[in-house]
Amino acid sequence: MTEDSIWLNAIREEMLAMADLPYREFQAKLLPEIKNYIGVRLPALRKLAKRLAKEDGGRYLEAALGRCPEEELFEEIMLQGMVIGYMKSDISDIFSYTERFLPKIDNWSICDSFCSGYKHALTYREQVWEWLGRFLDSEREFTVRFVLVMLLNYYVEEEYIGRLFGIFDDIVPNGYYVKMAVAWAVSVCYIKFPDRCTEYLNHSQLDDFTYNKSLQKITESKCVSAQEKERIRWMRR
Repeated sequence: MTEDSIWLNAIREEMLAMADLPYREFQAKLLPEIKNYIGVRLPALRKLAKRLAKEDGGRYLEAALGRCPEEELFEEIMLQGMVIGYMKSDISDIFSYTERFLPKIDNWSICDSFCSGYKHALTYREQVWEWLGRFLDSEREFTVRFVLVMLLNYYVEEEYIGRLFGIFDDIVPNGYYVKMAVAWAVSVCYIKFPDRCTEYLNHSQLDDFTYNKSLQKITESKCVSAQEKERIRWMRR
């Protein structure tokens, strides 16, 4: 066994000691298809990720990203994504780590958590935007969802809003979680730019499922008035 393998196993033991059975049971209700989690709460995982990123994030990622995801715990994959988010490194290195990580994402929880911690988009705004475009036609459902959740988290701004609508129309939905991400993104656009988004919805090329889910998510928002919600409901196809 290599030194890095021994180190990764020690990290696993540390995570096992953090396991919280009630939280694991809660997770089981949200992600019934996932069986390889132990129930480590996110604040504890983030604390561990920050420590690893500060101590030797590059070494950790080189070792961990090479592991087969079928042999990893849910939390180990989540941890890798968090460390990438906390890394202080050149953006080209961050992109390299991310591209190795993306194939490991197979559920919405890891995807969305990874995106929420990917603050590199705030520092390298245009570089990340250009890089994300490379993955829009990926055949992997959660790689495309990663792009969309990144867009709704960091790019619903005046400078990008028109381009976002074009992406939503051009994307070929390749699964339920992509369609739901588009709907979520559209709802965020509506909250920030209601007039622009209403105009888009009136002429959008979204399929009926995604279009109607977009309207549903808009009406579920506490940021939208009752009057607006009633108008949105009348727009259903």
